[in-house]
Amino acid sequence: MDASLQLWLFFIMVFGVVLLPGLDMAFVLASALTGGRRSGFAATFGIIAGGICHVFMGALGIMAVLQVWPALFNLMLILGAGYIAWIGAGLLRSSAVLSSTAADRQRGLAGRFGQGMLTSLLNPKAYLFMLAIFPQFIRPEQGQLWTQAGTLWLIIALTQLLIYGAVALAGDRTRQWLSARPAAERLLARSVGLLLLATAIYTCAMAWRSVATD
Repeated sequence: MDASLQLWLFFIMVFGVVLLPGLDMAFVLASALTGGRRSGFAATFGIIAGGICHVFMGALGIMAVLQVWPALFNLMLILGAGYIAWIGAGLLRSSAVLSSTAADRQRGLAGRFGQGMLTSLLNPKAYLFMLAIFPQFIRPEQGQLWTQAGTLWLIIALTQLLIYGAVALAGDRTRQWLSARPAAERLLARSVGLLLLATAIYTCAMAWRSVATD
């Protein structure tokens, strides 16, 4: 297959995978709604940084361990779900609305970046992708392994920036509209918390289904 055609095919597949709602998208949306556009983009860049680790492990072949020891994958599903559930529960328990001061947002950007990276590292969808799809686009005859892996990561990163960036902007616009409507803002905070909990429950169901079929 022609190298440029191969990269376009990879981009189409990545676009479809990133576009599917999951832990990463839910976290970016929650970050933008609670902390504004900068918070949403900090979460996005954290997720992109986590992708570097995915590509590094995929290129080294470490991901094969998950095939040898499936229980490790199920554990990652549960850890990721638990982390997202913890964030969602915090929104449900909080009596505050989504708004925060500019100073609070600035102080929280580094933390939001770290949370985004952790969310990415605990995202089972990323590991499924690295196991099933990523190795198919590495061709020894097409040059250095790390050059190819870096090119594929760049496609992943730009796609995530495009899609999650749009989610962050949409979340920020929604937050601005709600800024003058405290009651609606409070309701949305609860709704986001429920969304994160629902995502966590679905992820746990995936892990349980995998155990039940083994």
